[in-house]
Amino acid sequence: MKQLLPVHNKPAVRHCAETVISSGIGDVVVVLSPIGSDIVTAINDLPLNIVFNENQESEMAVSVRTGLRALDPSSSGVLICLCDHTLVLPETIRTLVNLHAEDPHEIIIPVYNNKKGHPTLFPKKVMTEVMQGLTLRDVIQKDPERVLQVDIADEGVILDMDTMEDYQKISQRTIP
Repeated sequence: MKQLLPVHNKPAVRHCAETVISSGIGDVVVVLSPIGSDIVTAINDLPLNIVFNENQESEMAVSVRTGLRALDPSSSGVLICLCDHTLVLPETIRTLVNLHAEDPHEIIIPVYNNKKGHPTLFPKKVMTEVMQGLTLRDVIQKDPERVLQVDIADEGVILDMDTMEDYQKISQRTIP
């Protein structure tokens, strides 16, 4: 499981969760498959809510819907973070959150060197479309006028661990 691969001496999922928490996000929900007990062990001492997507063969939108059900109803936005993007900086997350505070109606996508990255911040109102069956990609493509692409000086937004080669590159990088 790539979520448990060590990144700077800790499991990737823990590294990602700690980054989100240190950025100031107060309502953190982690969605796992039912076979994620080792992942639970890696993060269960952190101030977050762990929920399970019982259908481990499902698409990502099902996990997002599962997480949405566990969110604080007063949340104005939802930051979708992928644990294979472990080098995103807390400052990047704070930038996205601050932009959301300025305009809570836009979908905010970080961009590094003209490449779209993660995490993406969605207005909670937009997430009702996901609850109605659309995928995140569908929601983004549905109305390009509500999408704000933000240039970010953080290569971490485009570095993911899709292959072992990707993982090796990430594990060799230093954290600023």
